[in-house]
Amino acid sequence: MLYPVPLQNLVSVPGIVGLLVLGLAVVTVWSSIRIVDAYDKEAYTVFGKYRGLLEPGITFVPPFISETTRFDMRTQTMDVPGQEAITRDNSPVTADAVVYLRVMDAKKAFLEVDDYKTAVSNLAQTTLRAVIGDMELDDTLNKRQAINARIRRELDEPTDEWGIRVESVEVREVKPSDEVQQAMEQQTGAERRRRATILEAQGERRSAIEQAQGDKQSNIIRAQGEKQSQILEAQGDAISTVLRAKSAESMGERAIIDKGMETLGEIGQGESTTFILPQELTSLVGRYGKHLTGSDVKENGHVLEGLEFDDETREMLGLDDIKEILGEIDAAAELDVSELEQQAKAVKDGEPSP
Repeated sequence: MLYPVPLQNLVSVPGIVGLLVLGLAVVTVWSSIRIVDAYDKEAYTVFGKYRGLLEPGITFVPPFISETTRFDMRTQTMDVPGQEAITRDNSPVTADAVVYLRVMDAKKAFLEVDDYKTAVSNLAQTTLRAVIGDMELDDTLNKRQAINARIRRELDEPTDEWGIRVESVEVREVKPSDEVQQAMEQQTGAERRRRATILEAQGERRSAIEQAQGDKQSNIIRAQGEKQSQILEAQGDAISTVLRAKSAESMGERAIIDKGMETLGEIGQGESTTFILPQELTSLVGRYGKHLTGSDVKENGHVLEGLEFDDETREMLGLDDIKEILGEIDAAAELDVSELEQQAKAVKDGEPSP
């Protein structure tokens, strides 16, 4: 049975077809346009065949039969998950790192490797475990730069074939196991106690050396003072002895003079006018007059003897050498003090004393 079709329905069919054709045209034009960012490159294929790279900007490609793959040409950061490894001295550690990479050749990255990020991540993980396992525990904790450089060298060769350049590798953390950490803390504590004991012993040693040097300096100065005092005392005793001897001699001469004067008085009472005096008595009288007047002035052309010691007496007493002896004592004392100060400074600076 045939049903009649309304006239308005027959009129709307071409309109629907036109809309479909218009939509298809818009979709076709849109699929043929590729907008590439300034920091990207895109590899495109037609029917599965590689045709080249799309540079930044607007590019038209065959619609529906072409495909594009985007590659970011900027430096990218990729985390390497924590890896458990055992060092060469059998210490378990956990290490993680960050890899900085850049796509240098988008064609190789498209054709030579399926997913370059996954490939680099897996390669970095295995390399990190291998490098940690080939080092001592102390080296893994102290030589981060050496670990970074070695991992980068290990990644360079295979990633170059993929068109990828590893710019830098940074190991963020190397964490030993809890048992190893406790042992390291105990070792560090023991080392610090050992250093403290050594420093304390060195301080006591320096203190004892400086105290001994001070006692030595004090004893030398005291001995020099006693020596100087003994010399001065001996010189004083010698001078005092000579003075007492001269005093006794003077008293004896005065007694002789007094006796002579009495004799002269008795002679003067006699009737004789001629007197003969011994020369010794004349000399004693002149000397006695000198001591009474205390003068060395010439009388009648004769020089009276002075009150100073004669050269023989001064040489016997060593009066002329007193200043020289005292100067030598002071110079020796100053030399010893200077030497002690130098030794104390050397000990303080940690140098061996001479």
